[in-house]
Amino acid sequence: MFRRTAFAALAAVAAFALAGCGSDTPASSGSPSSSGTSSLSGEINVFAAASLTGTFTQLGKDFEAVHPGVKVNFNFDASSALAQQINKGAPADVFASAAPKNMDQVTDKGTPTNFVKNTLEIAVPKGNPGHITGLKDFTDKSKKIALCAPEVPCGAAAQKVFKAAGLTAQPDTLEKDVKAALTKVSLDEVDAALVYKTDVLSAKDKVEGIEFPEASKAVNEYPIATLTKAPNPNGAKAFVDYVLSDKGKAVLTAAGFDAP
Repeated sequence: MFRRTAFAALAAVAAFALAGCGSDTPASSGSPSSSGTSSLSGEINVFAAASLTGTFTQLGKDFEAVHPGVKVNFNFDASSALAQQINKGAPADVFASAAPKNMDQVTDKGTPTNFVKNTLEIAVPKGNPGHITGLKDFTDKSKKIALCAPEVPCGAAAQKVFKAAGLTAQPDTLEKDVKAALTKVSLDEVDAALVYKTDVLSAKDKVEGIEFPEASKAVNEYPIATLTKAPNPNGAKAFVDYVLSDKGKAVLTAAGFDAP
């Protein structure tokens, strides 16, 4: 009797141990587990072009909702400025540039992936008080004009379209990034600016957009990459994967970005 009781007890212990081993299977890295928690943790520092401010802010919130243990920090600026910061040792995990040229300048990058395209559009204040009709108005010295500085992607694209149109622009101000140029328009400080169509959409309550044919000569491709010295490499990869996912694409498309 005693031997049968002891054997049963040992069998129960063995069964319990096997059940415990089965529950220790880890969730895949970067994905929520069956209990709804994520294996990711810590902070992810994302350096992104100024024209990505609205979409990436939304993607960051969505990503944090999927991964409650993660905080996504953003540094939005001109792509050229961000590239310089990264090369000087800024603690970045991900870089999303508004032009391949600036991505190419970063020495500490993995393999970039082009994830969206963007096109220039003329932005004017609501009601178009300056009576802007097209690109030729940017040569009129009586108009107040804002452009991006030539070293930043939106400024380099502007130079291409003016060259394609055979025009010489007469800007009153050169801004450090596309958001600064857009602000000039939304505050009615200039008659017009050249910004991306996504920026016009983001400020549609304050500005109006005017399309022009030469814009097709300067379509900007946006690359994204993890950085090889990323402080949070797992988080960096997971965030890039999220941007490239169907959910990420949906947010970007809704904002007016085109597929690469």
